[in-house]
Amino acid sequence: MDILPILSTLRRHKITALLLVLEIALTCAIVCNAVFLINQRLERMQMVSGVAEHELIQVQAFGIGDTADAKAHAQEDLTALRQIPGVTSVALVNQVPFTNSSWNTSVKLDPKQKQATLNATQYFGENLLKTFGAQLVAGRDFEPGEYLEMRLVARDEKLAKKITTVIITRGLGEKLWPGQSALGKTIYLGGDPVRVVGVVAGLIRPALFGGDDTAQWSMVFPLRMDSDNASRYVIRTAPQERDRVLAAAVATLRKTDPHRIILEKKTLDDIRAEFFQDDRAMAGLLAGVCIALLVVTALGIVGLGSFWVAQRRRTIGVRRALGATRRNILTYFQTENFLLATIGIALGMVLAYGINLFLMLHYELPRLPAYYFPVGAIALWLIGQMAVLGPAIRAAAVPPVVATRSV
Repeated sequence: MDILPILSTLRRHKITALLLVLEIALTCAIVCNAVFLINQRLERMQMVSGVAEHELIQVQAFGIGDTADAKAHAQEDLTALRQIPGVTSVALVNQVPFTNSSWNTSVKLDPKQKQATLNATQYFGENLLKTFGAQLVAGRDFEPGEYLEMRLVARDEKLAKKITTVIITRGLGEKLWPGQSALGKTIYLGGDPVRVVGVVAGLIRPALFGGDDTAQWSMVFPLRMDSDNASRYVIRTAPQERDRVLAAAVATLRKTDPHRIILEKKTLDDIRAEFFQDDRAMAGLLAGVCIALLVVTALGIVGLGSFWVAQRRRTIGVRRALGATRRNILTYFQTENFLLATIGIALGMVLAYGINLFLMLHYELPRLPAYYFPVGAIALWLIGQMAVLGPAIRAAAVPPVVATRSV
């Protein structure tokens, strides 16, 4: 089809055509970046934790007053919890994944460094790897003789002074020693050397301190917790047994100490769902914005198409009388809309790139991948063609006799 008549018609309706082009451009720019942000949130929500999430429950308890023998009290709790039918492993730990606070420390590769190499999370707790289900990919777990009492170590000004071994994640090892095995390497905490004796596939940082890129920078230290310096009991059981075991664990802890306050009792799945609820809400909100913009744009195309059909009935009738077929009329309106959509999409891509640069500069978001542009263009072209189809079909149905009635 010759597009010159179409361009001539559009020049006579500059303001209307410009408004539609701007609407399509804004929709393209906003939707491309919104979909990108939605994918970012969904990827964040699906990040691998490195633990047996569907098998873990947590009971957080707090005792009232000073405990005469916190170590014995903790051992009594752990022994009682292990006796619950269905429990495969129990640990008293300082923190669990997907919480809004975490224990972190600076890591150096040379004791003479003035600035730390990076900051990583510290996990403490006897039997932690087995209970969490963290998979060792190199080295070994801690030996019984390596464990230190957290209560005694904490009395020293330097927490790591007596600690000589550590287990780290594979992600942390790759960051510290790219292309090398971390096993047997030495890191320095507060100037004191600590040797890597094991490497786990993954163990996510609780609060994702430092951003998603540092999510797997975690370390496990051989520190035995007691009821005065830890309150998180993590229990591993079969997924179908979690609710029953959780209720039994709460009852057991209350039995060992009737004055105890149970602060929290949840499965790790529930903890994860709560941790990412803001990301889920943002993804839903952005999805709603995208749908609303696409619907408004489609309605704008339908409205404009219907308006132009009503205005051009005489012109359409004349063309029909001169031999134009219904297919010719249908193609005319679809081509006209395609041209407007193409101009709007081209402008929208420039705006989308500009918005992404702004987000990169002020919110440290990654660059918008190039494939979003063709995908967005195809989507808007399809929506535009479907939206104009109804008015175009009505235009094609205008009979030639309209030309004579309008004379």
